[in-house]
Amino acid sequence: MTDASTSHLVLIPSYNTGPKLFETVRAARGHWAPVWVVIDGSTDGTPAELRVMAADDPHLRVLELPVNRGKGAAVLHGLEEAERCGFTHALTMDADGQHPADRIPQFQGVSLANPAALVLGKPVFDAAAPRLRVGGRKISNWWANLETLWGGIGDSLFGFRVYPIKPLRTVMRRNPWMRRFDFDPEAAVRLCWAGLPTINVPAPVRYFRAEEGGISHFNYVRDNALLTWMHTRLMLGFIGRLPMLTVRRVRSRPLRSFLR
Repeated sequence: MTDASTSHLVLIPSYNTGPKLFETVRAARGHWAPVWVVIDGSTDGTPAELRVMAADDPHLRVLELPVNRGKGAAVLHGLEEAERCGFTHALTMDADGQHPADRIPQFQGVSLANPAALVLGKPVFDAAAPRLRVGGRKISNWWANLETLWGGIGDSLFGFRVYPIKPLRTVMRRNPWMRRFDFDPEAAVRLCWAGLPTINVPAPVRYFRAEEGGISHFNYVRDNALLTWMHTRLMLGFIGRLPMLTVRRVRSRPLRSFLR
């Protein structure tokens, strides 16, 4: 892609992703411009090579945080700079190659046609997907749907999605959470609470083995504890919002277009 969008960018947070980062960035740039990468305190040597790539590509920008602050914090850093530069929407994707770069134009196109909507990727897993991870996300998805009265979140954990920047920044600035692994599900729930319509678009997801360069920072104990605390506080917020959510649910059905 040679023509750069002035409203929609691709935002890739990265922490010690290794060589997969460069593959992801090249793939993303092959399908969209501009692409921004937020280096979240990486110590694996990737920032230097990425800066070299950016020096030769006017549509690739690198933002760097000095220490690791978490995915949500890295995304927020990118959103603040993007909004300052006049962008209105950001497609977020993981740096480890799991998300399908070739679907970027489709997702951005859906967002351009529905600028008020939260465009959520709905993962399509292959046989290599870890059963424990796939099964565990069903629990988080059930809670997210309860917390929104089934407001249209097809998958709460899949980070391949397009956010309207302003409402997401507003939500994140109002609370101190959503800065680490709890970012994706809490962002989806709180934006549904804020009244954003949702559009779910299927997208394949690929898990790479370690010998293929796959890197995962997911910790089953730490991150599941983080998700448990997140759903606890969301349920407390849900109780106070239940009358409003009930009225909204009765008055209108959520936008649930599953595009193929």
